[in-house]
Amino acid sequence: MKPLLRTLPLATLLLPSIALADDLNGANTAWILTATALVLFMTLPGLSLFYGGLVRTKNVLSVLMQCFAIACIASLIWFAFGYSLAFSEGNMIIGDLSKAFFNGMGKDSMSGDIPEPLFAMFQMTFVIITPALIVGAFAERMKFSSVLISTVLWIPLVYAPVCHWVWGGGWLASQFGVLDFAGGTVVHITAGVAALVTALMIGNRNGFPHTPMPPHNMTMTVTGAGMLWVGWFGFNAGSALSAGGDAAMAMLVTHISAAAGSLAWMTIEWLKFGKPSVLGIVTGMVAGLGTITPASGFVGPGGALVIGITAGVVCFYATQLIKRKLVIDDSLDVFPVHGVGGILGTMLAGVFASTSIGAFSGHGFADGIETMGAQVWSQFVGVITTIVFTAVMTYIIIKVTGWITGGIRVDKDEETQGLDLVLHDEAGYKL
Repeated sequence: MKPLLRTLPLATLLLPSIALADDLNGANTAWILTATALVLFMTLPGLSLFYGGLVRTKNVLSVLMQCFAIACIASLIWFAFGYSLAFSEGNMIIGDLSKAFFNGMGKDSMSGDIPEPLFAMFQMTFVIITPALIVGAFAERMKFSSVLISTVLWIPLVYAPVCHWVWGGGWLASQFGVLDFAGGTVVHITAGVAALVTALMIGNRNGFPHTPMPPHNMTMTVTGAGMLWVGWFGFNAGSALSAGGDAAMAMLVTHISAAAGSLAWMTIEWLKFGKPSVLGIVTGMVAGLGTITPASGFVGPGGALVIGITAGVVCFYATQLIKRKLVIDDSLDVFPVHGVGGILGTMLAGVFASTSIGAFSGHGFADGIETMGAQVWSQFVGVITTIVFTAVMTYIIIKVTGWITGGIRVDKDEETQGLDLVLHDEAGYKL
């Protein structure tokens, strides 16, 4: 028996089903598999339910349908050429098509110490949720065909280039040292700015702001909010791409910021309006989560607390400004929560990444950057570039989409009847 035991390790190396690539890390692979499922869970069903409860009864299915369809379309675009444009070598501006249709990617292909198919799938869940976030800006009034076409255009023309600039070896990270751990620029600023541009171009809902349009099902919204909170651990902690201290700290600061953002928003609302609302506390949670996202791998718990409180306060007043002062019908507050939160978090990452601010210290600046001022300047360049590029490209995309579909918006009578029946011939509730 002993000779057999001595030869067993050698025998296992000869079995194709057991032999693994030398640099594959099983713990990291297991964690990113889990994180990938969590991030998909954020969109399906988390964001879908969160948004679905916020619209009126006659439009609930349309929102669920839009999120579901976007998940399918984004997945196939990512497979066809989105991943290649974002993460192949290319140049400083955009990747090439060498990895189109996942060319050359097999089960033994590696990205660092995890399988490349897993890395591609993890990044796919990010490209799924980003255009799905934009749905909240045009809810209750955009043609379904317009949603599909604009998504097909927006992913390769907006998301993929910005992703390449920040995470794919492009110029913002490599030349300017922009810090964005999990998507402040790539996800939240692009989605928020695109949402604002789309809301301005499509126009306000009929009756806005004089006709009350309260959420039809806050129970659904709170359920979705809870799913988002849990899923966000995969979003931020998964972006460490490892099962170690970086992921653990990213998870911790994500949770602290979410809690602080929730309570900050709730408190302001309580003081201002006399009662704390459920909608307020869950929206504050999303603000805290979105704002910590770009900083989650660079700051400590003290910085996360400040970021979360700041997110709750700033995003609350941004919402009031957009809806009440400027009378822009960003229906579900995508820009003031995600856009403003992404901007705020990206800038504050440059502050709280510093290792010299006591209890609020983080983990250090980007390579080659030695001062807080220099890092904040880099963050500013990243923010401004992303805003301008996204705004211009989204404007063009919406114009082209309108030309293809004969207008991006349903007519007034169809909007009054509700998109569920008009576009899908179904009703969300049969009571």
